[in-house]
Amino acid sequence: MSHYLVTGGAGFIGTNIVKMLLEQGHQVRVFDNFSGGRFENRVQASAEYFEGDIRNMDDLNKAMVGIDGVFHTAAVPRMPYSVEHPQETNENNITGTLNVLVAARDAKVKRLVYSASSSAYGNQKTLPFVETMKPCPMSPYGLQKFVGEEYCRLFFELYGLETVALRYFNVYGPFLDPNGAYALVIGKFLRQKKAGEPMTVCGDGEYYRDYTHVSDIARANILAMTNDKVGHGEVINAGFGDPHSVNELVKLIGGEFKFVDPRLGDPRHTKADNTLAKNLLGWEPKIRLEQGIIELKKEWGI
Repeated sequence: MSHYLVTGGAGFIGTNIVKMLLEQGHQVRVFDNFSGGRFENRVQASAEYFEGDIRNMDDLNKAMVGIDGVFHTAAVPRMPYSVEHPQETNENNITGTLNVLVAARDAKVKRLVYSASSSAYGNQKTLPFVETMKPCPMSPYGLQKFVGEEYCRLFFELYGLETVALRYFNVYGPFLDPNGAYALVIGKFLRQKKAGEPMTVCGDGEYYRDYTHVSDIARANILAMTNDKVGHGEVINAGFGDPHSVNELVKLIGGEFKFVDPRLGDPRHTKADNTLAKNLLGWEPKIRLEQGIIELKKEWGI
């Protein structure tokens, strides 16, 4: 049994990691300021909840006491929001990540697993996206997440803090937040359908995304924390490898829809090459999009 800290542990991905860790018998401390993480996600009674902000070193230093490993999921997410608020997102996603790394180093934490993003790739000329490709982010968020990867690499090389960065591809599943102007597209569509509204499709709907179920992502995180083959600043894709267009997603959910203006900073295609995750982590995704949507529709009663 280990004692883990999950930053952003009341958010969508963090909550799923916390749940899986507790099911495996670990001690878990959740660190969240509840600006994006939802207070109602404090559903794991056996977890310890620590309210704090990754921009505050005092908060982080207190939360790191007695911790063996850190899952760093806290961030201000979404590409469009970062286009409109580059300074705010930079403070959270770059300075906040640096603070977490410094606090983990000073507390002698063994390993940190960083929630990176496929948005670091931007538009590439070839598919699938492989970790050796040169990053070409199209938004401040993509750039900020890439800088976090580089900080993780440096903290291993300079200070010996074991790090792994997982590049997520369009995560969906239980505990997703359907609200807000920048909600994940699946959550937004479910909310709209539940309310009897048409689903709003940005642009022509021919934007392909590699939707990956959050339970697969949580499992990848735990493998990255516990596998002896990694911990040396690696960057590893965590994606299904089978992209679907937004138009296909609309058909899977079913119902009325309408087209609206495209969003700035959105690449046309994403597709993960998950060979490295298979070879280093022994990880393969299990839940296909069709199955995941059926389960979410049941959960939502639609």
